[in-house]
Amino acid sequence: MAEAHQAVAFQFTVTPDGVDFRLSREALKHIYLSGINSWKKRLIRIKNGILRGVYPGSPTSWLAVVMATVGSSYCNVDISMGLICYIQRHLPEGHGPYQTPETRALLSMVIFSTGVWMMGIFFFRQTLKLLLSYHGWMFEMHGRTSRFTRVWAICVRLLSSGRPMLYSFQASLPKLPVPRVKATIQRYLESVRPLLDDKEYHRMETLAKEFQEKLAPRLQKYLILKSWWATNYVSDWWEEYIYLRGRTPLMVNSNYYVMDFVLLKNVNTQAARLGNFVHAMITYRRKLDREDIKPVMALGIVPMCSYQMERMFNTTRIPGKETDVVQHLSESRHVAVYHKGRFFKVWLYDGSQLLKPRDLELQFQRILDDPSPPQPGEEKLAALTAGGRVEWAQARQTFFSSGKNKVSLDAIERAAFFVVLDEESHRYDPDDEASLSLYGKALLHGNCYNRWFDKSFTLVAFKNGQMGLNTEHSWADAPIIGHLWEFVLGTDIFHLRYAETGHCLGEPNPMLVPPQRLQWDIPERCRAVIESSYQVAKALADDVELYCFQFLPFGKGLIKKCRTSPDAFVQIALQLAHFRDRGKFCLTYEASMTRMFREGRTETVRSCTSESTAFVKAMVQGSHTKADLQNLFRKASEKHQHMYRLAMTGAGIDRHLFCLYVVSKYLGVSSPFLAKVLSEPWRLSTSQSAQFQIRMFDPNKYPNHLGAGGGFGPVADDGYGVSYMIAGENTIFFHISSKFSSSETNAQRFGNHIRQALLDIADLFQISKADS
Repeated sequence: MAEAHQAVAFQFTVTPDGVDFRLSREALKHIYLSGINSWKKRLIRIKNGILRGVYPGSPTSWLAVVMATVGSSYCNVDISMGLICYIQRHLPEGHGPYQTPETRALLSMVIFSTGVWMMGIFFFRQTLKLLLSYHGWMFEMHGRTSRFTRVWAICVRLLSSGRPMLYSFQASLPKLPVPRVKATIQRYLESVRPLLDDKEYHRMETLAKEFQEKLAPRLQKYLILKSWWATNYVSDWWEEYIYLRGRTPLMVNSNYYVMDFVLLKNVNTQAARLGNFVHAMITYRRKLDREDIKPVMALGIVPMCSYQMERMFNTTRIPGKETDVVQHLSESRHVAVYHKGRFFKVWLYDGSQLLKPRDLELQFQRILDDPSPPQPGEEKLAALTAGGRVEWAQARQTFFSSGKNKVSLDAIERAAFFVVLDEESHRYDPDDEASLSLYGKALLHGNCYNRWFDKSFTLVAFKNGQMGLNTEHSWADAPIIGHLWEFVLGTDIFHLRYAETGHCLGEPNPMLVPPQRLQWDIPERCRAVIESSYQVAKALADDVELYCFQFLPFGKGLIKKCRTSPDAFVQIALQLAHFRDRGKFCLTYEASMTRMFREGRTETVRSCTSESTAFVKAMVQGSHTKADLQNLFRKASEKHQHMYRLAMTGAGIDRHLFCLYVVSKYLGVSSPFLAKVLSEPWRLSTSQSAQFQIRMFDPNKYPNHLGAGGGFGPVADDGYGVSYMIAGENTIFFHISSKFSSSETNAQRFGNHIRQALLDIADLFQISKADS
């Protein structure tokens, strides 16, 4: 209990002689320095708010305008056309040294200059927003850029030059447009045509026509009204209804995982690797708070929305009986750590100074060396976050709303993030194919009670030093956590590094306050709920088949020689593999982003098109010439790229129909068409992992510094979840999930079909690996 007392600023005891106060200088020092640090952060936020608010202007540009105005005045040139004199006449009268005619004239010039400067900022912002609303550049052939687009690119570069902060472009990003109902329905019918026979398609066409003529105009008006009022007409409903209102377990169904570098032999000291990673993460958080991170730019010129980054740290999903809530704090000075069934609180700062990696290693090693056993009910406590949301919400309200349980739960939920010192060892061994799948399974669900699935992310440190993440999905999409992960991996290897002994660099401070063990009082009834949640989670985890593999024959380098998009190449290969696996086509989901719009998240690309199915059928028949197959493949690839571009530019299908459905529910009206669309299962759900968002190193110089991406569980019980990373020029990583309980799916079988499909398509173009 000595550690717990360190966190108490003062204690008092009532005696016959009065009240005896005992102060803890160390705790008071922490409180004082925490307050100082908090005020520093507020001042930084105020400064950043001002700089962000005037971008693309700057204090320097304001000073230049003032000096130009004053200089022209001294040259007897009135560039204000009388406005300065007008301002001077209307300044309040007064007496004193600051009310001389010269001072009043100078003040008038400053006021005029500030007004001109602010009008210029407004004009530049509106011009940039207008320029960013143009997306024609996305639909132009590679290498055939029009003159208009070249001029547009020059203008965007000029208006977005300087040193923008992370959120500098937010006010200049256009709003996500609401597509026309007719266009959305037309694209929808086109997307389901290859999946339906004539009779089914005619019925769907009838439902669509009825919806378009009767109910859709009314729903569309409300949606357009929302788009005028809200920043983004999709994102808040998407977060609430797709994520927060889901009552099924987050584990497997929603959370996803991210892997470490897999082709390198990393340091195998668990506490040391974790010390570097935690230090790098808090360094990233400090950059995030100061907005000292460059915005992600498409093609190096088009800014992406950064709002999802705001809730990366200090964030927890709080369970509710009907809907969850995302709780985000502005500050957190500790992390919560789990090891061998015990929970600890580890401070990240010594006063106002961030702990060095060697000090953090010491703290984590202290936890590893702690022999104390778990308290009753503590070991499997995190299983509550892995089970049903209603059960967790009820248990939280009943057993964790007061006393030491509330204090300890607050320590976890208010932590910067959650850390697991895992007792298992995992690492990818190219000679053991199963090793990558076991590594993925461990990150996806662990043992169902050693991950806190509600936290924005859980950092997992395996016994052999291999790292990984398990990430909650509601607060942001995968590219956001990928941005953090690239920074951490690059910082760990190229900046922080390790001593020859395998420890972090530097000397530890043995006087640091040791980690604080969290205290629990978990009654028998609560333990029964924990065990029930564990059994639900274990059944779900045991049912997941995960097959991860590295595709070695080729990567992006060879695909480019086929003169096609790497993503389209893989997506068409997935269609071919799925048809060989199941003997039929299915509704296919590919996630694309809409971050070129303010607060944009994702849109669906329906990858199963008439063009891709025509190519697949021709491949399976085996009677077509290579020239015919190449022609069919190019048509399928061009169609896929066109669909992807439409999705990215706000002309997708599914988010529009989803929002129309939400409006219909608010209005209490029903649509057979929308009900049918929203009930269709995605039996093939796919996603490409983003990479190289940050240039921490040259991938050509360090070709083995590659992560394997990450993965997720299957969306449909009888379907597949496929995540892939086109990792550099010469390899592709795949993560395939399915359920053992389905007799129709087999992840490893599907993976083998994917391998063969990739090779067969490459063979059409007669390009060998040596040529690439």
